[in-house]
Amino acid sequence: MNKLSRRTGFVLVTMGATFWGVGGTVAQKLFQQYDIDVNWLVTTRLLISGFLLLIVHFFTKDRSQILGVWKNKKVAFQLITFGLLGMLAVQYTYMASINHGNAAVATLLQYLAPAMIIIYLILRKQAVLTRQDVITVSLALIGCFFLLTNGSISGLSVPTVAIIWGVLSGVSLAFYTLYAVPLLAKYDSLLIVGWAMLIGGLGLSFIHPPWQIDLSTFTLETYGYLFFVIIFGTMIAFWFYIESLQSLAPKETSLLGTLEPLAAVFTTVVWLQEPFGMFQWVGTVCIIGMIVLLALNKKSSSKTKKHLPSKKAFQN
Repeated sequence: MNKLSRRTGFVLVTMGATFWGVGGTVAQKLFQQYDIDVNWLVTTRLLISGFLLLIVHFFTKDRSQILGVWKNKKVAFQLITFGLLGMLAVQYTYMASINHGNAAVATLLQYLAPAMIIIYLILRKQAVLTRQDVITVSLALIGCFFLLTNGSISGLSVPTVAIIWGVLSGVSLAFYTLYAVPLLAKYDSLLIVGWAMLIGGLGLSFIHPPWQIDLSTFTLETYGYLFFVIIFGTMIAFWFYIESLQSLAPKETSLLGTLEPLAAVFTTVVWLQEPFGMFQWVGTVCIIGMIVLLALNKKSSSKTKKHLPSKKAFQN
């Protein structure tokens, strides 16, 4: 019997996806209106969220795994690699894209990761090209074109540096989605993500120590927005999503997960009043359509794809 009712599951995944999307927009406000350093925010966000997720795991899951995961040298190496090259990479590139552009474009570019995975698996001959793959990749490319150019090939409507960081975010997400498979086969996702965030935060701390910041410039609003990004936009968003899996199928949670880019786009345009052209909306619809198409697919064209974790298991 499920511990949660389906209604509760729908509420949790809806809230989690919305928090993820709004969290990106709030981060944009912190960067562009409160001059918060992206390096400091990424480090602090990873350290605090990772610690809190491990606390949640301690009280709700098998607490012996928290230290037990480090007893196997191979697993420990994989976890460190995942934390630095996976979690830290995707968090930093995503936030850097927001810092140089906006949350809407950064989130949508990151959602190109599923198409990147399809192309990678086909090139590695681990997947057979199907009609749906062609449609999926085409939607991603068309959506990306309209999103970044607003229909005009004469110039980009988004800063080039923001595009580069956004594409790198998608590549990073594709990498750690694939790399995490053996870890998730053995250990709970709360545990893996919690440790990965701590590892990523500690790694970045050596380059950008989080304590080297002038807190005297912070206002009450600054602290409020930081609290939302770290607690609601990261820790609670992930926790709610994991809990929703008790009563909902992964396909259902993936579909409801499309609320994240919608929330990011809506809040960026309405709250921050960022300009968003008609063709950029067309691009947004194409990318969200790609996500829905993948979520609705009942068959996998790849022997590897069926073992992949949901993107949402590691979302921002």
